[in-house]
Amino acid sequence: MDYKDYYKILGVDRKASEENIRKAYRDLAKKYHPDRNPNDKQSEERFKSAPGDFNWEDYVGGYPSGGTRVNMDDLEEMFGGAGGGGFSDFFRTIFGMREDATARSRTQGYQQPLEITMEEAYRGATRVIQNNGNQKQVRIPAGVRTGSKVRVAGAGPNGLDLYLIINVSDDNRFERRGNDLHTTATVNVFTAILGGEAEVETLDGKIKLNIPAGTQPEQVFRLAGRGMPQVKTPSQKGDLYVRLKVQIPKYLSAKQRELLDEASRLKF
Repeated sequence: MDYKDYYKILGVDRKASEENIRKAYRDLAKKYHPDRNPNDKQSEERFKSAPGDFNWEDYVGGYPSGGTRVNMDDLEEMFGGAGGGGFSDFFRTIFGMREDATARSRTQGYQQPLEITMEEAYRGATRVIQNNGNQKQVRIPAGVRTGSKVRVAGAGPNGLDLYLIINVSDDNRFERRGNDLHTTATVNVFTAILGGEAEVETLDGKIKLNIPAGTQPEQVFRLAGRGMPQVKTPSQKGDLYVRLKVQIPKYLSAKQRELLDEASRLKF
């Protein structure tokens, strides 16, 4: 197969970060998607057809040397979910790649769903699976998300690879968006007015968040590095965004009402 410089096709430098490669791919996916080119037959045909041969043993940047070695399985994980069918359907098509029968048989395997908690996705986890009567311990890397695949070589029926399809169960404390987490914290009206602290849940435990005087309801605070780790570089984490809820008291004592009434007469 003739060498294809996928860096050049994507329009990125060989030392480009995963984030920049991901962005370049998505931009290219949008450019050639038929919905974006309703009257462009060339784009439509390029999207639909898959001419040429494709060898799963190729590495992006591996030939010639000098680029980052990225296995196609890694690219599928990197681009998973983009462009509708993800890497599997679109990336091979847009670059004129087609799996041959041998490559396709190598990549097929036995799939099995595996559910983990968000805390396990944050820290990483282990599971023990049965492999032909033998037990095998499998490491689930930190940072995985729903839809991530963990390959266990030769652990499926007839010696096929086993692919664990990850499902991360919901955690009512957090909403995950990419590697960022979103949560809420509640303070009383006096803390919002005068300042103070709010207790915030993180996946590493509870922490105190400083609340400046005059904080408004629904104000959002960003806690850098308190989100989910990146699979490839777990030391790098997303952020935690905290939306502040201000609790208004329903019942006041006579003294509280008197003081608030007096304060309401003051000019700000």
